[in-house]
Amino acid sequence: MISFILNEQLVKAIQPDGSTVLDYVRYYKKYTGTKIGCREGDCGACTILVGDFENNKLVYRTMTSCLMPLVNANGKHIVSVEGINLPAGRQGMKELSPVQQAMVDENGTQCGFCTIGFVMSLTGFILNSNTKNYNQAIADIAGNICRCTGYKSIERAAAIITDKIANKPETETIAWLVKNNFIPHYFLKINERLTELREQINTQAGEIKAITQKLVLGGGTDLIVQKALHVKKSAITHVFDKTELQEISIENNYCSIGGAVTVTSFSESKLVKSIFPDLKKHIRLISSTPIRNMATMAGNLVNASPIGDMTIFFLALDCDIVLNKNKKSRTVKLKEFYKGYKQIDKDADEIIEKIIFAVPKNCQFNFEKVSKRTHLDIASVNTACLLKLNDEEEIEMIHLSAGGVAPFPRYLNNTCAFLTGKKITTAVLKEAIEILNNEIAPISDARGTAYYKKILLRQLFLSHFINHEKVISDLLEI
Repeated sequence: MISFILNEQLVKAIQPDGSTVLDYVRYYKKYTGTKIGCREGDCGACTILVGDFENNKLVYRTMTSCLMPLVNANGKHIVSVEGINLPAGRQGMKELSPVQQAMVDENGTQCGFCTIGFVMSLTGFILNSNTKNYNQAIADIAGNICRCTGYKSIERAAAIITDKIANKPETETIAWLVKNNFIPHYFLKINERLTELREQINTQAGEIKAITQKLVLGGGTDLIVQKALHVKKSAITHVFDKTELQEISIENNYCSIGGAVTVTSFSESKLVKSIFPDLKKHIRLISSTPIRNMATMAGNLVNASPIGDMTIFFLALDCDIVLNKNKKSRTVKLKEFYKGYKQIDKDADEIIEKIIFAVPKNCQFNFEKVSKRTHLDIASVNTACLLKLNDEEEIEMIHLSAGGVAPFPRYLNNTCAFLTGKKITTAVLKEAIEILNNEIAPISDARGTAYYKKILLRQLFLSHFINHEKVISDLLEI
């Protein structure tokens, strides 16, 4: 039985672990404010808030309920739009929250179908103790699509909300929001109620059990898109909330990323940000806020998509991955993990326990991506590069990866071997491109022709070297 707090109510769900929070909220609890849109996590109409403990602090994240497995709600606070209405006013009706009122005042809705998602994303924005400026508000609604308004009215509503929370503190944020009537009073008791609920739930979080003949399920952002019915009918091994799979650490100059670490947790980690100065810029290119809040590192790798963004990111770090099978571990190179299209060096009953890479020292790291939309979209082509020069300005070490140009995520072995030991010159880069072209085999599909993808990779490859003054003036000639 799955137990969680839904708005103000403690619920105990008997539905299958792999069913979705969206279906439970709408069909079993009759909270129909949460809308069914694409069922692929793309439109944001089904956005909800999920309250969970992070480092012993209650934190709310936006998530797309269409892709959230019901089992991932266990022991958490799930908030639908009905849960943010303020108590009844003078006329006996519940009042709109300031977020809802701003949308009304600025005519931020027409057909109204997407409105709930925008309201929940903006509520997530005000609940985040670290966000209070307009650009952050816009970033937090980037995963919500509206086909009616042209977005300007919604942007005006976001500006109003931003002004109203200008004095929001970074500590005791929920108490401040309640005091100023941004969220209902019952939020003040959720911390205590969740703590009590967690004590009652036997999570068995300290142990990864045998997973033979069970479907391993993390964030659900891939499996539920592709195999929703299969997930719903399967016996589930739930790994999303496994504490031992959520750790990020650095030891002996090696960084270890747990398999259940989400893209958001990765991007917010102080340890990770200390390694990658431009991480915020890179992460902006990867999906939307609600999906980043759910998607796990291991899920991105085992998906084996030829254009997986985090896969390309980690390939350029020359990572090792640790696979666990019934408490027995083995380590493989990520660049040797992919054997063909959707073929990986992993048994059905293995999980990715962690990802390990040497912390780059005196190196340059870059991640590039082109998609039909600049942000939030699946890549047409993506690539990453880790580069280190010696005192003579020669390439001492380089790792290159590319997606969208082969049946699986490609580590560019031959190109790396050619560039190692050479100085970065126009002539060297021209020759490297010829070698690179022989390592890839793009195909024409909905995201572009094979020729287009080859040209894209050439340009993105050159962008890894754009900060080198000796070649920047000549790059346009290549």
